[in-house]
Amino acid sequence: MSERGFRPLTIVAVFAGSLAMGLALMMWLLDSPRGAMAPAAIGGPFQLVDQNGSTVTAEKLQGKPTLLFFGYTHCPDICPTTLFDVSEVLRSLGKDADRVNAYFVSVDPERDSPAILKDYLSSFDPHLKGLTGDSGAVARMLAEFRVYAKKVPAKDGDYTMDHSAMVYLMDRSGHFVAPFKLDRKPDEAAADLKRYI
Repeated sequence: MSERGFRPLTIVAVFAGSLAMGLALMMWLLDSPRGAMAPAAIGGPFQLVDQNGSTVTAEKLQGKPTLLFFGYTHCPDICPTTLFDVSEVLRSLGKDADRVNAYFVSVDPERDSPAILKDYLSSFDPHLKGLTGDSGAVARMLAEFRVYAKKVPAKDGDYTMDHSAMVYLMDRSGHFVAPFKLDRKPDEAAADLKRYI
């Protein structure tokens, strides 16, 4: 099968996996007697490195609201589209963007080195940072944040990554608030985010 023929199947698989994981996550979060969310169930300690090789931990995110998106640089559609939307929100924040953390966390540490992340993120808002690390450290963070990610073999020994595609909003204390909605105007999303600064 040609690369052109393979791509629609990849898109459908990634979309279906992301939709299923998103629905499952929301049902899990709402599974309580009163239907209230359980913020403590998402997030936890981690130690990765950013695109400049600096260590980043959960503690370093505290003091600012944080947007987290998990993906990978070889992602054909969902990741660049989501990062573009996050960049638009950051631009709409103006100077307040300095008071927000925004991270793209790689689910593909095998290919996404700090240097690769740095080059990839140069196409987006400069406030958007990347995180990666060794496979064990990445796996631990994915588990803490209940992120689904699975390697999907492709032709010629290549592979793609099926992964959940939710943007996480964490408050200034590092607690999960809710999925952050990007399907609205950037200024509306920015106004919502400002409430957590």
